[in-house]
Amino acid sequence: MSDPRRPGWSDQQVEQLIGDLLGKGLVAATALVAVGAVIYLARHGGEQVDYRLFHGELANLRGIVGVIGLVADIRGRGLIQLGLLVLLATPVARVVFSVFAFWVEGDWLYVGITLVVLLVLVYSIVGGYV
Repeated sequence: MSDPRRPGWSDQQVEQLIGDLLGKGLVAATALVAVGAVIYLARHGGEQVDYRLFHGELANLRGIVGVIGLVADIRGRGLIQLGLLVLLATPVARVVFSVFAFWVEGDWLYVGITLVVLLVLVYSIVGGYV
């Protein structure tokens, strides 16, 4: 619980905000994937698939800039990929928010621990590209 002499958030308020963040991230990701799936199936649902040939993913789906370009063109695969990126970004946003919340509360031990967790997350995401 926060010190009444110091402005800040209570533990219950922080938990509620984090829960809202995770819930809204999940809803946004689900909506993006669902809309993308409808668009994709409307355009490609009747196509015959030839499993004898392997076709890898589009080059545009391998980076954020390409995904944004596909979303701007209202392409189903781009929306699905963006939904998956939002789904992956939601727990990272939760950790970033936790660092901020602990900072506001002045809980420096947990700021340090959460920053270490954030560094591990960022390294695991971008470490393969460096």
